[in-house]
Amino acid sequence: MDSATADSSSILPMLLDVEKLKYCYECGVCTACCPMVELLPKQYHPRTLLQRTLFDLKAVLKGKELWLCAWCYSCYRRCPQKLKLPEIFSAVKKIAVQEGHLNGFQEATELIRKEIPLPAVCNHVCFHPERAEMDVDIGYETAEGERKPPPQPKNLEKIAIVGSGPAGLTAACELTKMGYRVTIFEAHSELGGMLRACMPSYRLPRTVLDAEIKRIKRLGVEIKTGVTIGADLALEGLSQEGYKAVFIATGAHKGRELRIEGTDLQGVIHALDFLRRANSGAKVDIGQRVGVIGGGNVAVDAARTALRLGAKEVSILYRRSLEEMPANPWEVKEAQNEGVKIELLVSPRRIVGKSGRVTAIECNRVELGELDETGRRRPIPIEGSTFTTELDTVILAVGENPDLSFLPDKVEVSENGTIIVDPVTMETSLPGVFAGGDVVLGPATVIEAIAAGKRAALSIDCYLAGVRSRKVEVSVRHEGR
Repeated sequence: MDSATADSSSILPMLLDVEKLKYCYECGVCTACCPMVELLPKQYHPRTLLQRTLFDLKAVLKGKELWLCAWCYSCYRRCPQKLKLPEIFSAVKKIAVQEGHLNGFQEATELIRKEIPLPAVCNHVCFHPERAEMDVDIGYETAEGERKPPPQPKNLEKIAIVGSGPAGLTAACELTKMGYRVTIFEAHSELGGMLRACMPSYRLPRTVLDAEIKRIKRLGVEIKTGVTIGADLALEGLSQEGYKAVFIATGAHKGRELRIEGTDLQGVIHALDFLRRANSGAKVDIGQRVGVIGGGNVAVDAARTALRLGAKEVSILYRRSLEEMPANPWEVKEAQNEGVKIELLVSPRRIVGKSGRVTAIECNRVELGELDETGRRRPIPIEGSTFTTELDTVILAVGENPDLSFLPDKVEVSENGTIIVDPVTMETSLPGVFAGGDVVLGPATVIEAIAAGKRAALSIDCYLAGVRSRKVEVSVRHEGR
């Protein structure tokens, strides 16, 4: 297609959800909830990008903004019209590639490298679909600051980061660049949190993660691995060690329980435990037939990993429709392309076993009723629809919760088992202690965790600046006496 013919009338019929575009409320929800807007407020604005796609498509095809969507689907999950902006933008990107408009892509790559913390991780995990197709590497070995000497601390305050997942690594990186002396406390022997422990290597090669962590270490961040806050050192004890602020970024590492009969049988395993064992290289005996209960990204990761471990039949059992499945649609499509079966509108009743081991799962067919407290339609069992499927392994992926057992009583916790923070400052109910990422949001995406880490760094900087200001004020008052 010649670029001269690239106008809205000729191209828009090729786009996904094109009929819905005219029903956009222009409410701004997509922009308000977008982590990329938080990270790049001057360069990215999905609502206006969608609008310009309709009215100035030629400019959109040539620009960098088109390439800045991180595929987190936050916009889709909150959109009152359920517009799939990532897929709309993806369709436009394909047109840009066909017409040879790649300058915007190169500009976006440079912008991500310079402005987004953990750019190489984001390249593989967040921006993966188009970048993988175009065989593009973010260039983490030559990322900005890689060969520069580490910045010298210009502030006396020490800051403790508890946890080394994407939120913790981002906050450590940003605060060190601001001139603070930062220490990461990690319970395990290596940094990375869920990125290392549970993210499959086909999504995030370990060489990429290691290079990112190496770059952060070169900034001068102090690392203390094998230290469990709560067991080896109390959270409140960090202040006695001289830390003037603490950022809790411990993620959501506990699998939720499924309250049905048979979960104690051999062959039933929580998805996070399964992924940890698979990533560690340990032998995992899953047999030939595997069922994964759940519909999130963890469920999809577990299903695709099971195939790679040799399972012949892998099915995801989800109790709602495909539209309501919380996993990213492109992840679901990739799983289906690899051979994972998606069983929709089914609800497990019990796990069946023999001699203490799983042999099958019994489910009901369901239909969707009224909306429940989550805003999704409630699954209602269909009478007489019970069926049984033979399985060797059942993987439970029905959600994850943070482990908050290390927190003192002074830190307020929600009914959902997450830390309550001030929505603006991210400070907890314990002064000087901040929290962000999955430990506050519940299970979220990598880009959302990175945005939380950067926001926390800015908030901690403001907090410590305020502390310094108050000290000066008190000193001046004292001298005035």
